This record gives sequence, structure tokens and C-alpha cells, in this order.
Amino acid sequence: MIYNFDEIIDRKNTNCVKYDALNVYFGEENLQPLWVADMDFKTPEHINNALIKRANHGIYGYAKPSEKTFILVKNWMKKRHNWNIDTSWISFVNGVVPAYSAAIEAFSNEGDEIIVQTPVYFPLFKSIKENNRVVIKNPLKEKDGYYTMDLEDLEAKITSKTKLLALCSPHNPVGRVWNKEELEELAKICLKHNIIIISDEIHADLVFKKFTPLASISNEISNITLTLNSPGKTFNIAGLNCGYAISENKEILEKFQKEVKKREINSINVFAFVALEAAYEFCEQWLEELLVYLKNNITFTKKYFEKNNQKINFNEPEATYLLWLSFNKCSSSHEEVKQKLQKESRVALNDGLSFGTEGKGYFRLNCALPKANLEKALCKIVTSF
Repeated sequence: MIYNFDEIIDRKNTNCVKYDALNVYFGEENLQPLWVADMDFKTPEHINNALIKRANHGIYGYAKPSEKTFILVKNWMKKRHNWNIDTSWISFVNGVVPAYSAAIEAFSNEGDEIIVQTPVYFPLFKSIKENNRVVIKNPLKEKDGYYTMDLEDLEAKITSKTKLLALCSPHNPVGRVWNKEELEELAKICLKHNIIIISDEIHADLVFKKFTPLASISNEISNITLTLNSPGKTFNIAGLNCGYAISENKEILEKFQKEVKKREINSINVFAFVALEAAYEFCEQWLEELLVYLKNNITFTKKYFEKNNQKINFNEPEATYLLWLSFNKCSSSHEEVKQKLQKESRVALNDGLSFGTEGKGYFRLNCALPKANLEKALCKIVTSF
């Protein structure tokens, strides 16, 4: 292994949300942060060097993507996910969440319904509600910690007001990589009812099994899909706010671009483009080694709980570095678990209820950190419980 993921880097006092906003979200500062979905690993050297080189130019004016930027995204999709896209399908935007909000307004009207598959990434709820749309929950089915889609429930809840389905693929927080057959069945329902799918695939590179981009399955499915992605999670550059949307359907892409321009969220900063290009051109080996390290951390955590406290458990994710911990075997209520994690374990985890009511009894733990620090956190958790 070339890269050192064991290096411990002090992130405090760097205006880092994960570390420096603990008091805002948890009411106190001296907690070990295992919540915000970014990694405690140094960004790949190729990216850092490219940013330093660009900074040395000394002028940071407005930026635009070059032809190379589009080609690198196209090539990355082909190499990593066997998805053949055209550069004309790509539209840059300063983040996946802003893109979601823009898509909601582009493809629906106030009062329309948007389906989410809960428990799910919580900004989706906010984006829907703040655009004055209605959240329709299609809860995932869970059995022994493994989640599947409930397509019967999905179709039963569709009305004439249902315009969009927000797909999280891979899914955050439950860590599923939806297989081709699952995606085909989901798309079949959406095609039948003229529902556009907004597919958030930001964790597509952080997978431990084969990932299928929804729009890659068929032209018919591609025609109803807007895919959202970013190198942000993959290469730990989320703070640069560089995202992009992909759609083969020219009408869908143009409607989306019109809304993006109206909201003024199509202007990506100069360093974001530099980082994206360096990531997709030079950092694949770093990603391969990262995936090995993350998988080892996940396995270590699983075995640690099995050895020390079998009441805390999780199903090993098929993607992401986010662990959906179940405390349902503990004798404590959800609120009691929450208080114990913070007051006794001194760790900051995401409250499962923020992902929907289906998250009761669950807390999300970010294991993308040096193993030594992960072990410290796990020791504190099992000691408290």
C-alpha cells in the first residue's frame, strides 16, 4: 500500500463542520466526531499539488469547465461503471444538494408529491419541503438489518400529483447497492406513471460490489432519469462544492439547466475544477487503496461489536463508509441511547431519526478515519453500553 491512511491529522480550528461545529449541533465541543460524511484522510497528493500549482498563479477569477473536464467525467463513468455517456449530457452545478433542490423546482409544481425511500439522507426532506412540495414516504423493507425496496407500497402511494422519485443509489444511510433487477423494477413503475427519477449517485465510487448507474440500464430508463454525482465524497473534496448532473434526455437537461441558472448555482469555483480534473485523471490508485482500508475498518468494527457488545449490531454496507448501527437490542429507549452516546461515550453520531421515523433505534457512524482513532471510539461506545 502506497498511501498512509493511518496518519492522524488534526482538523480542529480549520473551520471544519465535523469538528468545529460540534457545539452548534450537539451543544458541547469535547466529543469525538463520527457524524459528518467526510473522511479524516488527507486528500490525494495529486489533487493537493494541482491546487497548489493553480494557487501559485495568483489570480482566482471566474472559472469554467474546459473540454478536458467534460472528457474526464465521461471517461471516468466508462472506466469505473461501464456507462457510455456523451459530454453533451453533463451539466456542472455547485453541489448535489443544490442540484436536488433545483430539480424539484424544474420538474414539479408547488403542492406536487415527491417520493423518498426512508430512512434516507435527511437534506432530501428539507429540499422538498422548502420548495413547497409534499414528501411521500416509501419506507424500505428491513429484515435482519438488510434493506430492500417495497415496490408494492411505492405503486400504491402514487397519485396524479406524484411527479418525482428521489433515488439514493447507493443508499445513504443503509449502505445498499441496488442491483440491476431492483432498479429495473423501480423504473418500470416510474415509466408507467410518468415519474422522473432524480438519482443521487454521489457514493457510486465507494462500493464493495458491482454498481449499476440507473440510467445505464436502457435508453428508456435513461430518458426519465437525471443523475447527480460529484467527486466530493470519493476523494474527500466535498468542501470544494463541485457537482454535476447527467441526462441523456435533452428536454430534462435543459429544464434543469434553466433552473440552475435562475438560482445562480452553475458557477463552480476555480479550485473545484482543478481538483476534479486531478482526481479523475490521476487518483484511481488512491481510491483502490482507500476502498481496501475502508473495508478493513468496517470488518474491524463488526468484529469489535461481536466480541465486546453483541447488542449493538449492523449489516456490513455494500457501499459507503457509513455504518447504520442498530441499538434496538439494548434495553434503553432511543433518547436514552442518544444521551448515553454523547454524555458517557463522548462521541457524536448522526441520530437515526433525522433520516425518518424508520431510523428509530439507529445511529449512523462514520468509519472513514484512522484505525487507531476508530478503535478509541468503539472502546468508549461498548464501555458505555
